[in-house]
Amino acid sequence: YVCPRIADIARVEQQLRELVPDLRLGVAHGQMPIKDLEETIAAFYDGKFDVLLSTNIVESGLDLPSVNTIVIHRADMFGLAQLYQLRGRVGRSKVRAYAYMTLPPRQKITDTASRRLEVMQALDSLGAGFSLASHDLDIRGAGNLLGDEQSGHIREVGVELYQQMLEEAVAEARGLDDGHAGEQEWSPQISVGLEVLIPDTYVADLSVRMNLYRRLASLTLREDIDAFAAEMIDRFGPLPAPAENLLQIVALKALCRRAGVAKVDAGPKGAVVGFRNDEFANPAGLVAWLTSHQGTAKLRPDHKLVFMRRWDTPKERLEGTRYLTNELVSIAEAAD
Repeated sequence: YVCPRIADIARVEQQLRELVPDLRLGVAHGQMPIKDLEETIAAFYDGKFDVLLSTNIVESGLDLPSVNTIVIHRADMFGLAQLYQLRGRVGRSKVRAYAYMTLPPRQKITDTASRRLEVMQALDSLGAGFSLASHDLDIRGAGNLLGDEQSGHIREVGVELYQQMLEEAVAEARGLDDGHAGEQEWSPQISVGLEVLIPDTYVADLSVRMNLYRRLASLTLREDIDAFAAEMIDRFGPLPAPAENLLQIVALKALCRRAGVAKVDAGPKGAVVGFRNDEFANPAGLVAWLTSHQGTAKLRPDHKLVFMRRWDTPKERLEGTRYLTNELVSIAEAAD
């Protein structure tokens, strides 16, 4: 019998003893002395207790094959991963196991807690751990590291590509990157202030969405991106704005690769462009272009290109960024 808080144990213990006076009950929680805790667990393993009343201290590393029933008190207070681990404490032998999750009577639980419990009901097959992790990410959100304020976040590039980008960044920070690894796989970062994702209201199934992200991450040609868009419209209906933005960003990334652009930050007053390894394929052509755009474009001492324009809306920034990258592609490829 698992409680979410130590403060709940005394009340639950009293209720259990009133319901079953002859119950042999053991209590275990993290604030007990280590010796007492070990003795209680050992006694329960040996069958000296009928019920072990504990906190979620038992959620991992405890193997008790003789235990076939778990009751999780106030299941709405546990996280999805905790519920999954707790449920795994029973059914560790050939005996059929049961997991019961209780909710407070006459009290409405949060929508997030309700979604967690629905996921727990659905995860009843072998190998459900990855599905659980995906659902957990979907419910809680990805946090600051992968959040909307980050350029090139997970919803834009997909799980696998993001993991690859993260590994490359860590290797570079540790000095393990020889400068050639990932030469063909580098991903430009583009920030224009638009929502870029495949909404769950458009593609409800998480595994299907992840597969679409993975496929999209591998596309580099405009015709392939257009074919992908046509397939999505055929399968799921007209593209919502965030999905259309995502396809536009992927197309922009392909242009940035051709121009050697590593990063573009676009805002209301224009854009700042960073080149890969601070190099450009056609420096003379870029200087000539800057001269023709004197007063609206300049190259900073840190090798960043500043393109000054008034783009009041994200859509204007997207169109302006597309124009700028096309210009840079033309200049870069003129050197070949």
